[in-house]
Amino acid sequence: MASPLSQDETFEEEDRQITRLDPKAVQPGRSGAYDLEKRRQMEGDPEGHFHKIQLDTESLNPGVNRKLFTNPGRGSHQSYVELNELKMDTTKEQFWQETARWVRFEEDFNEDVEHWDKPHVSYLTFSSLLELRRTMDKGAVLLDLQEQSLVGIASKVVDSMVKDGQVREQDRAQLFRALLLKHSHPKQPASPSDPLLEGEHIEMETFSVTQERDSAENAEATVVLVGEAQFLEKPAMAFVRLKDPVVLESVLEVELPVRFLFVLLGPSLPHMEYHEIGRAISTLMADQEFNVAAYLAESRSELVTGINEFLDCSIVIPPCEIQSEGWLRSIVQFQRQILKSRFRPLERQGGKQPSETLGKVLPSKQQEAGDVDDPLRRTRRPFGGLVKDIKRRYPHYISDITDALNPQVLAAVIFIYFAALSPAVTFGGLLGEKTKNWMGVSELLVSTAVQGVLFSLVGAQPLLVIGFSGPLLVFEEAFFGFCESQGFEYIVGRVWIGFWLILIVVVIVAFEGSFLVRFISRFTQEIFSFLISLIFIYETFFKLFKIFAQHPLLKNYDYLNSTAGTADSTPKVPHPNTALLSLVLMIGTFFIAFFLRKFKNSMFLPGTIRRIIGDFGVPISILIMVLIDFFITDTYTQKLSVPSGLSVSLEDQRGWFISPMGLEKDFPIWMMFASVVPAMLVFILIFLESQITTLIVSKPERKMVKGSGFHLDLLLVVGMGGVAALFGLPWLSAATVRSVTHANALTVMSKGAKPEIEKVLEQRISGMLVAILVGLSILMEPILKLIPLAVLFGIFLYMGVTSLNGIQLFDRMLLLLVPPKYHPDEAYIHRVKTWRMHMFTLIQIVCLVLLWVIKSTPASLALPFILILTIPLRRFLLTRLFTELEIKCLDADDAKVQFDETLGEDVYDETQMPV
Repeated sequence: MASPLSQDETFEEEDRQITRLDPKAVQPGRSGAYDLEKRRQMEGDPEGHFHKIQLDTESLNPGVNRKLFTNPGRGSHQSYVELNELKMDTTKEQFWQETARWVRFEEDFNEDVEHWDKPHVSYLTFSSLLELRRTMDKGAVLLDLQEQSLVGIASKVVDSMVKDGQVREQDRAQLFRALLLKHSHPKQPASPSDPLLEGEHIEMETFSVTQERDSAENAEATVVLVGEAQFLEKPAMAFVRLKDPVVLESVLEVELPVRFLFVLLGPSLPHMEYHEIGRAISTLMADQEFNVAAYLAESRSELVTGINEFLDCSIVIPPCEIQSEGWLRSIVQFQRQILKSRFRPLERQGGKQPSETLGKVLPSKQQEAGDVDDPLRRTRRPFGGLVKDIKRRYPHYISDITDALNPQVLAAVIFIYFAALSPAVTFGGLLGEKTKNWMGVSELLVSTAVQGVLFSLVGAQPLLVIGFSGPLLVFEEAFFGFCESQGFEYIVGRVWIGFWLILIVVVIVAFEGSFLVRFISRFTQEIFSFLISLIFIYETFFKLFKIFAQHPLLKNYDYLNSTAGTADSTPKVPHPNTALLSLVLMIGTFFIAFFLRKFKNSMFLPGTIRRIIGDFGVPISILIMVLIDFFITDTYTQKLSVPSGLSVSLEDQRGWFISPMGLEKDFPIWMMFASVVPAMLVFILIFLESQITTLIVSKPERKMVKGSGFHLDLLLVVGMGGVAALFGLPWLSAATVRSVTHANALTVMSKGAKPEIEKVLEQRISGMLVAILVGLSILMEPILKLIPLAVLFGIFLYMGVTSLNGIQLFDRMLLLLVPPKYHPDEAYIHRVKTWRMHMFTLIQIVCLVLLWVIKSTPASLALPFILILTIPLRRFLLTRLFTELEIKCLDADDAKVQFDETLGEDVYDETQMPV
């Protein structure tokens, strides 16, 4: 069996980095970028419409002279292929029956159950390809035929077959009538032997595969007619290319202009499998490379050359029994290597230099490449990047409002509200625990609402979700401990940190410091993420241990008969079942949220229902565990501390405005200036999370067209955090997982076997409404007070465990315990020696242990500084220990954009940053 290679196969990021294929240095028609997204990017239209460009045919196949067609759009159309076979009904009357169709992938009609099978990659017999090449070499080839009807086409085809000696003169009339037989399509009864000369029109019906094409105006069809015709003496073949595409009534299932026809009829012979040969030519015509070659072919020999090139890149599977499907996985890597050789640059093939052909094919691409607006490119002018961000993004402000008039935006608001509320309540409760309620749920909800609304109105990338995160919680705990040990007022110290934050971000933005995000590689991101995940998991069990210490399991609790201690009051002595119930609530919350997330991408229930359940997994788990705790009335559990209304968490000690000079005592003057040190630490954390989140959300694969603004967004996030400290509110950053989820919820996908991005609803309304709803949630104080802290610990554990997904470091740590023969099929495994891969992993583990030790000491405030040192470690030391290839494999940013379409994967697999 020969398996043709899918041209829409997505190469791994490390493969693209290693081969360094520059689109401008690759032959037109041989660039390998024929999925819709890359074709649109290469042709320069952000909206996704194809430019009708003039193809340079000389560069398609080196050494072969080809003409330029008068139609500048030829070769750039989406190809639709329909296979029709000559059948015979019960009355011995013949007709054409549609049996398969192609839009990149094959979809066969199952006559037994009378429905279309799922689209799949075509698999062909090697003999059918060889027979196709033989018949193409001897059959009739009609190029640029000027006919406007099926009758005219059939007449020319028959004349050519007779002239070439393929058909006898006495068979001319019968063959002509066979070509004009009625075409029958699934679920469309036909009068079989009525020819099309009567002009009857069959009502057409669209179907799933054709929904993948870009538009009706950008698709052209190929009609393949094959079958046994016993009146013929030998097989007869004709390949037809029309000069202008023609809509042939009642031939295709859908009304598309036909550009190509392939006819193969003949008697029943042992070596001729007409069905398989029909599938072979259909697969070739659906292949973008061969399709372009067919558009540009000037002779029969060039068509045969196209078939040979297809054969060169096909894989033959030996005729042996394959006991396990897993054995076929190695074909994928081999296929990618072949594809890279198929799409090799011109200079490797001895063809023309790219500069000679580039101007003919894409005359404006060179100018466009120079004008690409890179938001991280430095202008070398004070605040130049900020000005560029404003000029780039604000002209779209009106459309940012009008684009929100879409039902999908409302659905995204409801979903993201719960996605943002759950971590806000969770982190708010834990923040209150860490800071002894100097800041808690109410402060975090107000901060999220106010900063979220302002960012949605003014930000350059309004799809970012502003919220609290684990790294900021770690810093707040460390700074609170430092202030308590030194006798400083924690809440006042934050005010001075806020002042310094504003000064620091103004300086960084003035010097366009956002470009530094380019130096933060996966090496640093994964160490940081793994550390935060460990802190989450450790803190969860540490809090549970404290509950068991406060409420140990005793043999008897007789003293409770004479002391107070109910489920609604804080007991002064150990209370029975408190520790056990807290354990059940924590573990139950974690497992419900975790398995609902797994259920989201399982195979059970329809996809829409499954995703709804999975997306709301965290709120569902919290609700279930709160109800369980509510109905257990005789056991005490510690609840979330929430003030009533808009009150602060500590009404008796602070208000909504924090005096920079101190609350109960004067704040030390030297500490006002020394606060620049923790301010730099906070800035590092916000910079890391916000800028990397913007990079992830703004990936080219998402096809956002309005642009981003790293400098403007950084100034807003850090500046708002600095001002928020004056009111005793937490500073926030762009939350990675919530932002990616928001972008995915607003992504419009095409339908069909392989959904693709059509557009993203880039607007400001959804983020603003989510922020307002989160702020209004402070009025849910009676309900929030019912949430046990143990439930929030379960969510904390959930965030720690799920954050490990997508972290290559975690995968490589597990591989330390796995024999090499069971290692997965990954580039960083097959391209790097096992001991070298383990050495890279151990270096990261050493860095991780060092950070953990620092975090556990009074010097924990210096954690961000130590983290930043991993950047020069990666850039200067590791490059001396590992080769360039090894670094590219082990430290490549190969995270793929997830849209919940892959079994067992979601947005957590896309990010290496903590939640």
